[in-house]
Amino acid sequence: MISIDPGSLSERENYKLLIGSIIPRPIAFVTTISKDGVLNGAPFSYFNIVSSDPPMISLAIQRSSGKQKDTARNIMESKEFVVHIVDEQNVEKINKTAANLPPEESEVELVNLTQVTSMKISVPGVKEAKIRMECSLEHSIELGGSASPTCDLIIGKVEQFHIENEIYESGRIDPRELAAVSRLAGNNYAKIGEIFEINRPI
Repeated sequence: MISIDPGSLSERENYKLLIGSIIPRPIAFVTTISKDGVLNGAPFSYFNIVSSDPPMISLAIQRSSGKQKDTARNIMESKEFVVHIVDEQNVEKINKTAANLPPEESEVELVNLTQVTSMKISVPGVKEAKIRMECSLEHSIELGGSASPTCDLIIGKVEQFHIENEIYESGRIDPRELAAVSRLAGNNYAKIGEIFEINRPI
């Protein structure tokens, strides 16, 4: 087994080891509104559950050359955002929203996603997702970097769930019907694949 000190590697080399090791990663498509009223949309695979009481999720948004991304900046300013689960039906369009657009242009409009009004927050979601979560900003933390932060860690509290009828039954979500996709390394994605069960110890 090879042993590597991350301190001896560049940021890019550490990045490759992390995204190749921590797989599969769920993908959040996040919508936010800028102070100028532009609906921004971007996918993030540094995304997961934080808590169920109250329901909270996390997004780690990497900065580019020390510059905060539109999504992080919009969340800090408005304190609201919508998280959508990326699935087999919408992944092609969502992938296109990763393009680097100027702040005054909307990725949602670029790929013709359909805006849908939220119930509890001012940020719209998109209709093409089978699951979306209206979120309020619970906490944000600047992380990394010796001179300036390299990452914004966002903790969001889920204020409202929206789930398609076809994938929901008796409080549970059918993983096959959701057909979520996950991120691997490079340009690779993965589908749910084989599902197996192992009983947890009592």
